[in-house]
Amino acid sequence: MRDSFDHNVSDRINYRIVIVTLDSHNARPCERALMNMLPDFNGLQIDIFAAAEWDEDPGAFAAVREAIAHADIIVINLLFLEHHVKRLLPEIQLRRNFCDAIVGMISDAELVKQTKMGALDMLSPQSNVMSLLKKLRGSSKPSSESGEKKMRMLRRLPKILKFIPGKSQDLRAWFLAMQYWLGGTDENIESMLRFLISRYSKIEGWRGCKTEMPKDYPDVGLYHPDSKEKIVDSIEDLPKLESPIGTIGILLMRSYVLSGDTAHYDAVIKRFQEHNIQVVPAFSGGLDARPAIEKYFKNSEKPVIDGLLSLTGFSLVGGPAYNDSEAAVSVLRELNLPYVAAHPLEFQTLSQWSGSSGGLGPIETTMLVALPELDGAINPTVFAGRHGNSGKQRAMAPCNERINILAERCEKLILLKKKPAENKKIAIIIFGFPPNAGAAGTAAYLNVFGSLYRTMLQMKLDGYDIEVPSSVEELRDQVLNGNSSKFGQDANVACRVDADWIVKNTPWLEEIENQWGSAPGRVQSDGSSVFVLGKDFGNVFVGLQPSFGYEGDPMRLLFEKGFAPTHAFSTFYQWLKNEYKADAVLHFGMHGALEFMPGKQVGLSGEDWPDRLIGNLPNIYLYACNNPSEASLAKRRSNAVTITHLTPPVIAAGLYKGLQELKDSLVRWREMLDDDAARPELAALIREQAEILDFSETDIDALWLKLLETEEALVPEGLHVLGEELSDHQCQSYVDAIDGLGSEEQNKLFRALKKQSEIPALMDALAGKYIPPVPGGDIVRSTDILPTGRNIHAFDPFRMPTVFACRQGEIQAELLLKTHKKLPQTVALVLWGSDNIKSDGQQIAQALALIGATPRFDSFGRLSGANLIPLEELGRPRIDVVMTLSGIFRDLLPLQTKMLAEAAYKAAIADEDPSQNFVRANVLDYMARTNSDIETAALRIFSNAEGAYGSNVNQLVDSSSFDEEDELADAYEARKSFAYGRDGKPSQNQKLLKNVLSKVELAYQNLESVELGITTVDHYFDTLGGISKAVSRAREGQAIDVYISDHTRGNGKVRTLADQVSLETRSRSLNPKFYESLLDHGAEGVRQLEAQVTNTLGWSATTGKVEPWVYQRISETFVLDEEMRNRISDLNPTASSRMANRLLEANDRSYWNPDPETIAALQDAADTLEDRMEGIAAQ
Repeated sequence: MRDSFDHNVSDRINYRIVIVTLDSHNARPCERALMNMLPDFNGLQIDIFAAAEWDEDPGAFAAVREAIAHADIIVINLLFLEHHVKRLLPEIQLRRNFCDAIVGMISDAELVKQTKMGALDMLSPQSNVMSLLKKLRGSSKPSSESGEKKMRMLRRLPKILKFIPGKSQDLRAWFLAMQYWLGGTDENIESMLRFLISRYSKIEGWRGCKTEMPKDYPDVGLYHPDSKEKIVDSIEDLPKLESPIGTIGILLMRSYVLSGDTAHYDAVIKRFQEHNIQVVPAFSGGLDARPAIEKYFKNSEKPVIDGLLSLTGFSLVGGPAYNDSEAAVSVLRELNLPYVAAHPLEFQTLSQWSGSSGGLGPIETTMLVALPELDGAINPTVFAGRHGNSGKQRAMAPCNERINILAERCEKLILLKKKPAENKKIAIIIFGFPPNAGAAGTAAYLNVFGSLYRTMLQMKLDGYDIEVPSSVEELRDQVLNGNSSKFGQDANVACRVDADWIVKNTPWLEEIENQWGSAPGRVQSDGSSVFVLGKDFGNVFVGLQPSFGYEGDPMRLLFEKGFAPTHAFSTFYQWLKNEYKADAVLHFGMHGALEFMPGKQVGLSGEDWPDRLIGNLPNIYLYACNNPSEASLAKRRSNAVTITHLTPPVIAAGLYKGLQELKDSLVRWREMLDDDAARPELAALIREQAEILDFSETDIDALWLKLLETEEALVPEGLHVLGEELSDHQCQSYVDAIDGLGSEEQNKLFRALKKQSEIPALMDALAGKYIPPVPGGDIVRSTDILPTGRNIHAFDPFRMPTVFACRQGEIQAELLLKTHKKLPQTVALVLWGSDNIKSDGQQIAQALALIGATPRFDSFGRLSGANLIPLEELGRPRIDVVMTLSGIFRDLLPLQTKMLAEAAYKAAIADEDPSQNFVRANVLDYMARTNSDIETAALRIFSNAEGAYGSNVNQLVDSSSFDEEDELADAYEARKSFAYGRDGKPSQNQKLLKNVLSKVELAYQNLESVELGITTVDHYFDTLGGISKAVSRAREGQAIDVYISDHTRGNGKVRTLADQVSLETRSRSLNPKFYESLLDHGAEGVRQLEAQVTNTLGWSATTGKVEPWVYQRISETFVLDEEMRNRISDLNPTASSRMANRLLEANDRSYWNPDPETIAALQDAADTLEDRMEGIAAQ
């Protein structure tokens, strides 16, 4: 809506000024200006519109259209987003020749070109005035030039132009209008309005009236509500606290300060002072904070503050049009202290945000959170917003609950920086998911206890009060064993928290009790108390994070709209804060459950579980460098500062046992002449060897290629250990895995791999220092991830997919179509956030290529939508693509979600022959059968409800909680039936999902991470397996082809699912090079091997495409071999028992039907393993 100010005695409006800008912070100055102007301009009306409101209020733009249609003067400011520009531009063009003046400034070029002020017509580029403008303004491209310098030039130009006669005076007027607006105080806004009326109004009596020149205000200054002058130049003029605990620099928006819209800033300043923190609130012009930092936050190149808080909502250097993260990081490195970025809401009201299950919208998420992360910002926090869209409601208002927690968190960060190490209490949290699986103290790619031990040794050296065990084994024993058997728990019981304490210290107790009953509940409890698991080592506590709680009954997630953590989970974090009084927590490895708890996706409030539980604790999170998507989730939902660590080196799988013998035979056969008499006999031997090794290929050439594929497959070697220098062999393995490196680049990489940066980075984070940002990814794909030990971030979402990604996506899409036996009309595609971030959006580009579309970017190179490729250029029919997004993709890539939805919609409405446009054909068919509108029928993007993750198929498989495979389809459809349209908002539509799935002919997903395989983690069968099962049922049991598009190396290869499982079984599970390197890491290695068996069973359950020999060979290698069975049982009795029982389950479910002798032997072995796990068998 608008603010309309027309306090007139007359009913007739004589003159109308319309201002369209991004936000509302100049609305009140305009209202006050009008009150002063009415005596001189009777009949004047001023309308000011905020484009930020158009997305959330569908009717808001109608008022803009009506106002512009009757406007006499139009002012346009700070509009850069394409969807704003596209809506506004036609209305401006319609009115352009009928109004007195149009002033376009600091906006998209197309809007600025509409400027028409007397002789100045920016649509006439050949005029002398426009030539002069080009010379004066220089390059129009965004730059990192100091905002202060730009403001000085803006003030200087009108003075120069004053002496140039004729038409240049209108150019001067344009610069003056900008100067007035940017100096946005009441008097400057009023003077601008008077100036425009006096110069351009058609009302003769108003022209030529006297106006004041723009009043200058400092480009860089300080603001404090309790200062006499409000705006001051010297720190000495700010109110002082007597004995503050520290000092924080606060960055403000100059425009808010000048306009007097500062209630939100005042509330922050007041709250910080109540926490005894000295504040230095500073502002800079031009959306560039560097001048303020240089002037007020540093003294002789040393910082005079202990923390930096930005309240601008933008990047440190840049605004809505661009950001310069390189310049920002340079400044922040010099300061070397925590950098927190909080943001006011601009695109929705406080009540809309509070009531939203998603939190921030796509544009807000990108501008206010994602772009500051590129600078290394942490703790993204909403702190203010507007209450409504008219009158006083449009003034910025503080969100006091968020400001309170913001102050508490910054206080803890300051204390973390200032407190001596020997006085700090640190809680290190390890994980154990899934429970009862031998997984306690494990993490992806990481030897947890080996890494933890080295970290503790460094903490001792750095002065922490810590008692370090004598060895890694003793550390593991004290944490995981200790008194665990006495209490029947997975780890040592460090503390028992009774029900009374829980009741007193759990503000959200009622919500938990509604789900889990009265405190202390039944999970990790003895009926009167909750157990806190872990071990205290002086001032360092190592604790085991409790489980989610639903593992025993995962079907609960299908029927409950919300989900609360257990008493044990909540109590664990409350105890750390209120009883243990930790100064910080260190989540050790990838990953825990905290950041996946229910709540808003981004922009959390105090009602959201991750925010509640982490509270004010500084959260440092050790994370694998190759997973930027889940790391970003941890940052945004649990305020984590992530510290990257390397993944294990990858090596060629090589060949072993009979595989090497088969290769020898194949080499001999290939070297023989065609007429060699021995060739037929050798061919027969080769086929015999191949059959023994379970190869289905009968063609020898095809067998040769399949064997080479196995030999050359890259597999990870063991687990990573923090603080353990990589051997030359391991470094060379990394180097060899990367194609195209020159000798100098290889040497550089070798040195970077040798550098120890991860534990030092953990120590820096615990000391409250700045952790520089780094894009996440695979080392094989990008060596920019080195050195590790940095704060991981995702790719700039405005730039995805890149041009290169689009080219690769086209190639990959064509590869898929060539692999399938005929051109499919409908395909199902699984999209993950992490894979797209690491590949700059190649999977997104594949989806666009199949539909026949391309991404659309605005004049600043930012993603704006999608355009269709003409059919004659595409050269084939448009394919209907049903896209399933991971919950993390939905959270991190909302702009891409909208783009894909737009591509599908445009294909649906295209005036094309349905026989050449399968999207349109399917949409028209659905509309005819259901009487649906085209907007609904064209929905093709499906994911979870906001704040929910996963299809739950993996949980059902892991807990063996399904009787029939159709229950997996039920789970998938229930969890993934939320359709996301062009507005990016979800609506549950299970009927539509079932319909589109019934037409799917093939399903596929990319494999992007060289460290991962589809049998390595359960997410693959949870998503691709889940949709495949749902499609099969929708097609009344008819199986479809399922493909894995492997792009870990080169241009990639598309394999059937069965071939991919077979390849991974040979190159990983059965390969001594792979499993021996895991077993070198003890219990954690056995757990990884067991997980691969469970994941393989997950593929059988969801697709039925695992060949029986896979289970047979795994059984022979790990369970039926007595020596190996005893070995893995000694290392991890729980995981080894699960492996044996999982193989028996595969037989029970008829995924594998071995002979009775094998089953009997397997059952005996499983019984033995279970007895050993229970501790009742003689050793």
